[in-house]
Amino acid sequence: MDFSGQKSRVIENPTEALSVAVEEGLAWRKKGCLRLGTHGSPTASSQSSATNMAIHRSQPWFHHKISRDEAQRLIIQQGLVDGVFLVRDSQSNPKTFVLSMSHGQKIKHFQIIPVEDDGEMFHTLDDGHTRFTDLIQLVEFYQLNKGVLPCKLKHYCARIAL
Repeated sequence: MDFSGQKSRVIENPTEALSVAVEEGLAWRKKGCLRLGTHGSPTASSQSSATNMAIHRSQPWFHHKISRDEAQRLIIQQGLVDGVFLVRDSQSNPKTFVLSMSHGQKIKHFQIIPVEDDGEMFHTLDDGHTRFTDLIQLVEFYQLNKGVLPCKLKHYCARIAL
């Protein structure tokens, strides 16, 4: 289905459907950048870039420095339901993050890679085809769109304060 608002039709060709999904993702990302005010003077841009790199830390789905094993334990505890997820710091690759999620009774881990373009940092799961200014945008996008993931993100594993 084409939800671009320009035309209303069912897209049956998988290649065309993927193309439309990528276009919509890029349009959604641009709209999100404007909403968050990341465009502007270089000073404002670098300040918002630093803010974007840390804004996810307050989200209930972000688990900071937990291991892969701990992430798996939390997801299993929540239940191996398709779309249960959390985001954590990568232990093997500093400055990157990992999206851990459940699908098909298995836990899968996807590295969220930082990409720099014209001095601005973005996050991506698909080698830069779909880029996000922060992890919140990335999670919101994949809650609405399956994209490169096996299913949409549905239920987050909340942090449990001990």
